[in-house]
Amino acid sequence: MRAFVEGVGLVGPGLRGWAQCRSVLAGNDPYRPAPTVVAASELLPAAERRRTGMPVKLALAAGLEAFAVAGRDAAGVATVFASSGGDCDNVHLVCEALAAPERQVSPTRFHNSVHNAAAGYWSIATSSRAASTSLCCYDASVAAGLLDAASQIAVEGDPVALVVYDHPYPEPLNAVRTVCASFGAALVLAPRATERAIAALDVVFVPQKAEAAPMDDPGLEALRAGVPAARCLPLLAALARGSRETVILEYVAGTHLRVTVTPCA
Repeated sequence: MRAFVEGVGLVGPGLRGWAQCRSVLAGNDPYRPAPTVVAASELLPAAERRRTGMPVKLALAAGLEAFAVAGRDAAGVATVFASSGGDCDNVHLVCEALAAPERQVSPTRFHNSVHNAAAGYWSIATSSRAASTSLCCYDASVAAGLLDAASQIAVEGDPVALVVYDHPYPEPLNAVRTVCASFGAALVLAPRATERAIAALDVVFVPQKAEAAPMDDPGLEALRAGVPAARCLPLLAALARGSRETVILEYVAGTHLRVTVTPCA
């Protein structure tokens, strides 16, 4: 399956946007870890903006940057949102409420607990009525999201945006499911090459086990290994280098995706 990358969005520890971080991902500049900084989207009405947690902020920031780079209107483009845990802070607070004697969960906590909360806020922010998929596949969520997006492009022949994001759990959940940082990334993918396309992705499902390619920088490799959504970093690095490369993304049950990145002239 082939898709063309028109836009990239990125937010994470020491990673403030695709334009700023391309040279870091390409290995031309050193990676300097720093706390993830992201604000609620100004496109959301004030009431919704107050209700958004970090995962929604990550998803919107990465997604909106990717559309700005692509020069496309987000309102008419289908989306795939992929996260291994969704709103982890909210999960913690809902569990606390259910463990209390009164067992009272606030309406805001309840509606933010669903896995498609980010997609809902996205539709409000962008006025989108396009189809949207929200999925989770544990550590393979990036691969699952990319496979879903590429499949939609192959079948429907329309652009699709992939947005991946993850955020650490508070304790005690962090002790059993550790996510080391807040991270979000997005790709705007098109079925055909346009003047905005920076590279073609040929996505192949391979029914056998293979090791994912690591990042060369130790700090970026720790981020890749420590955050499920950051499993996309080798793919982003290949895009940043602008060279033809093959990237392996681990999938489920001893399978993987082989993604060949070919720069557009």
